Amino acid sequence: MKSIPGGTVTSPKGYVAGATSAGLKTKGGLDLGILYSEVPCVAAGLFTTNRVKAAPVLWCQKHIAARRARAIVANAGCANACTGERGFEDAAAMANLAAKRLGIAPQEVLVASTGVIGERLPIGLIGANMEKVALSQEGGHALAQAIMTTDTHQKEIAVAAEGSELGEIIIGGIAKGAGMIHPNLATLLCFLTTDAAIDAHLLEKALGEAVDLSFNMITIDGDNSPNDTVLILANGLAGNKTIEEGTKDAEAFQAALTEVCTYLARRIAGEGEGATRLIEVTVDGALTLADARLAARTIAGSPLVKAAVHGCDPNWGRIIAALGRSGAEIDESRIDLFLNNIRLVAGGSPHPFDKDKVRAAMGRAEVPIRVCFNLGDYVATAWGCDLSAEYVTINSEYTT
Repeated sequence: MKSIPGGTVTSPKGYVAGATSAGLKTKGGLDLGILYSEVPCVAAGLFTTNRVKAAPVLWCQKHIAARRARAIVANAGCANACTGERGFEDAAAMANLAAKRLGIAPQEVLVASTGVIGERLPIGLIGANMEKVALSQEGGHALAQAIMTTDTHQKEIAVAAEGSELGEIIIGGIAKGAGMIHPNLATLLCFLTTDAAIDAHLLEKALGEAVDLSFNMITIDGDNSPNDTVLILANGLAGNKTIEEGTKDAEAFQAALTEVCTYLARRIAGEGEGATRLIEVTVDGALTLADARLAARTIAGSPLVKAAVHGCDPNWGRIIAALGRSGAEIDESRIDLFLNNIRLVAGGSPHPFDKDKVRAAMGRAEVPIRVCFNLGDYVATAWGCDLSAEYVTINSEYTT
């Protein structure tokens, strides 16, 4: 497996993308984009578990059931959420406009929106600008910019994987997300592509596993949006034998997909609204995987832990307190705690450490925290970010 320099969602064979400024973002910039495959694709998707679901999510859920798609049209600046039946009509209209632009059926177009909740989608602006979206193999970079809201950087990657009968296949991806980020599915948009030929059921299963290890293990602020959408298209243009479950090639594909999703998830967590540091929490020695995941996510999402990291304050009691309320099965007398491999707690009791060294470690771009339960064999990792005053500023002025 190797990373492709400058890789993006259009790195796999047969994909083009592009974006334009349609006036949807109040601060301007690219805000309307299309991703398109030269041939029909096998498709899979995962969506928000929030019971309030945005119209684009409902559109995608309706049409992804066929496990076929060919394009994704996306916008930023308006979430088209909490907009009722007219919102669904607007999502359908957006799909129709993209379908007309591409010369395909609306049912082949998936829709994604991000931005302010509770506002109607400005279909007039979208219709007036859809033809301006110029598609090219380099256009994945523009599409990555067009789905950004409060993101400070675009997030994109592509990797190549090889297998016994796989030949070389490529998986590319882009994502956005900076606020309203919490697992189940995390608050984000993510578009993934591959030129691999793969069984539709296996693609769906592989996406679920990759997302569970990546996007479902990040948190920024504990909020969960109505627009969470992760989509993957597979067009088969690599010419490989169709990947089927239980094969070595399926393992290679899974590893590559998980790597792409994990990279994007870490970028989202580390570049959250107002963030200055990525927090990585690893829990090992848990009795069950569920316990390990629950504990890691709770610690990564604790406002007090996040604030302590921002201030480089080695107040490890906040980590233990978050662990204790997580619901995971623990034995306090067995717990070991490390920050950047510096032991702070041994057997549930304070362990002497150099505070200046710990403060210095907490001031780095990445802050690794490891909690050892010493009870079992299960391990999980979650990612979050520090909590700064800028987060409050961003979200106190979001619509003003």
